[in-house]
Amino acid sequence: MEICRYNKQLEEYLLKQEGITGFVPTMGALHEGHLSLIEAAKKNTDKVISSIFVNPTQFNDKRDLANYPRMPEKDIQLLQNAGCDCVYIPSVEEVYPPDFKQLEVDFGHLENTMEGSYRPGHFKGVATVVNRLFELVKPDEAFFGEKDFQQLAVIRELAKRYHPKIKINGCATVREADGLAMSSRNMLLTPEQRAEAPLIYKVLTQADAWIQNHSVSSTINMLTEMLNQSKFLRLQYFDIVHPLTLVSITDATKVKGMRGCIAVLTDGPRLIDNMEFELNN
Repeated sequence: MEICRYNKQLEEYLLKQEGITGFVPTMGALHEGHLSLIEAAKKNTDKVISSIFVNPTQFNDKRDLANYPRMPEKDIQLLQNAGCDCVYIPSVEEVYPPDFKQLEVDFGHLENTMEGSYRPGHFKGVATVVNRLFELVKPDEAFFGEKDFQQLAVIRELAKRYHPKIKINGCATVREADGLAMSSRNMLLTPEQRAEAPLIYKVLTQADAWIQNHSVSSTINMLTEMLNQSKFLRLQYFDIVHPLTLVSITDATKVKGMRGCIAVLTDGPRLIDNMEFELNN
């Protein structure tokens, strides 16, 4: 596996490549969810490039940036074992040189709802780094997990506007045996928090069943009451949204594939998840 730490190294590597290039951007602290993206990229492209870069522009809380887990040596070994062809591990200065100009973009409702309501500027930071990485890596296809469903919607819109030749692939959320969505932040949970965290998946599953025969507001109330029974988890938001526009669903606008999106607070890391809600009638 080629390891590129500088843009010049990456450029020289790309000049030698032929065929379709797949790209899996990450912030490191890799787990099976990330490796499933590598696997998907290997199945669909000829060469797979991954990146490890903890992007400072998408953290609106400096403590969250400082606490984000970093383990590059372990990550490199995991990528190599997974069959990744090249990993790009740049410094902040390589990604954002002194003459770098921030991407000025407005995604409207896609960036202002849910996560955007609680993390102002977050998606502009995400769009800035993904746009920059697309410019550097020049992939034919890119692979992102559906766990960050709102992020995926923003990236699809980014690609549509600025990188229409790049195919964006959304890949299913990978879960622990107890249902908890895999996340780099899970390792920051205390044993007590980790023991209760699978409740997030449980309430989403219950909401999926409940909404088949009940109103949207009743579903939201049911989930809220269930989650509020936890000693270690606190609901920040739960919304049921259109899978493309992220507009909140009403009883009159229920659609196949609508998404229940949730954010949960602990005294440590903040956890997000989502689930596709099917309509059985």
